[in-house]
Amino acid sequence: MSAASPTVVVVYPDLLGTYGDGGNGLVLARRAAWRGIPAELVEAPSSEPLPRADVYCLGGGEDGPQVRAAEALTADGTLARAAGGGAVVLAVCAGYQIVGRSFPDAHGADRPGVGILDVTTAKGRGTRAVGEVLAEPSVPGPGPTLLPTLTGFENHGGVTTVGPGAEPLARMVAGVGNGGGDGSEGAWAGRVVGTYLHGPVLARNPALADLLLGWALGRDGAQDLEPLDDHEEQALRAERLAAGRRAGRGGRR
Repeated sequence: MSAASPTVVVVYPDLLGTYGDGGNGLVLARRAAWRGIPAELVEAPSSEPLPRADVYCLGGGEDGPQVRAAEALTADGTLARAAGGGAVVLAVCAGYQIVGRSFPDAHGADRPGVGILDVTTAKGRGTRAVGEVLAEPSVPGPGPTLLPTLTGFENHGGVTTVGPGAEPLARMVAGVGNGGGDGSEGAWAGRVVGTYLHGPVLARNPALADLLLGWALGRDGAQDLEPLDDHEEQALRAERLAAGRRAGRGGRR
């Protein structure tokens, strides 16, 4: 799926809006508009059928709303069909767990996910992962290079395992990430990207935003997009990268 004028849907902000991840949809729409590309930004509440779109953004949420969101998305079926047709999906934290095969509810019982990303999540037994994260991406960026270092803030108690049908999004420098002991953070397959990084993650990482936008436009990632003056975004990145490095030196893993 590709579009000259992409539609970006923020999925169920009434259930998955705890951490401000709806800002990821706004970042995508604004970065398109700054290039003269008209983009429609739609907030899709859980009380209505999920609309067809070129990009879907899922955010974080608490245990009860997460279960309700997974049930509604499975019953609706639009997200799975759209992902199968090439739509871009960015899923953060609870959303990341939802798009996987299974995740735990508040009591630790397994709940079925939407199944568009080959990951499974279990309830963690140790300390909750909270704090600044730095991770080196494994997803290709513009041209032959990888994306630059990812920065974000994690706050989760899950341990996520990446199956053979997906690849880790990044390798940890500072923080916990997926938490399974392999040093990975997030996962991706095709045009579906999952991560534990809040921030919102696309505000902190404009190169990742442009990669997703390029996918939605049917271009070769971000390399075919007009460059933007990102001095403000880069100033934010420098600040957050420094915070992540301090966290890493402090030994928080």
